[in-house]
Amino acid sequence: MTTSPTPAAPPSALDPAVAARLKRDDAGLVAAVVQQHGSREVLMVGWMDDEAVHRTLTTGRTWFWSRSRQEYWRKGDTSGAVQAVRSVSIDCDGDALLVVVDQTGAACHTGDRTCFDAGALPVARPATTPEVPA
Repeated sequence: MTTSPTPAAPPSALDPAVAARLKRDDAGLVAAVVQQHGSREVLMVGWMDDEAVHRTLTTGRTWFWSRSRQEYWRKGDTSGAVQAVRSVSIDCDGDALLVVVDQTGAACHTGDRTCFDAGALPVARPATTPEVPA
């Protein structure tokens, strides 16, 4: 049985029109891909429920739901690595958000600029490259 990520939390103040567009997982969460404004560098991926989305949209800072700690956290409160939100977009399926930010400091909890600095995985290349339709 899956439980809501915030069973004791009051109902979110998220705009009902926005809430209706979200398709949440069984825990009530959507993936939030965080991207640097300008460079388009992908910085990190976090999880948001309706309340975290509401807080992000209304405060101009990124808020996430910590699945391990079972609590909300605002990026930068303990690390100083603040994410100032420039825009938030919802994908075509409603199950992911793209949060464009101005990042101050490292985005990753390891101290790296991005969480995707761990190295690329090997990818098999086809013998010939298929033509892409124009």
